[in-house]
Amino acid sequence: MTTIESVTDATFPEAVLAAPGTTVVEFWAEWCGPCRALGPILQQLQDEHADRIRIVKINADENMESTVAYKALALPVMKVFRDGEVVKTIIGAKPKPAMELELAPFL
Repeated sequence: MTTIESVTDATFPEAVLAAPGTTVVEFWAEWCGPCRALGPILQQLQDEHADRIRIVKINADENMESTVAYKALALPVMKVFRDGEVVKTIIGAKPKPAMELELAPFL
């Protein structure tokens, strides 16, 4: 089991924008119940599809620069990055089958 990496405003450019392949960024917060529910689902997806996608998380409350820059104002929100660009936005917590369907083009 690989643990989902946390990124910050300082590490975002290198960890996400310069990363090869597809990176899914979850914008979350401690107080967000749906974010807590989504955590184990994203962990399963990371474990099952680590060869095709990379999932990281960023605390929206502690990293306002990235949160505002990517308009991640409703939590949880996932931004799918490829070659430094957002190619998909997923808003809200979803069950695993729905998340797999949303991410199917990248899996």
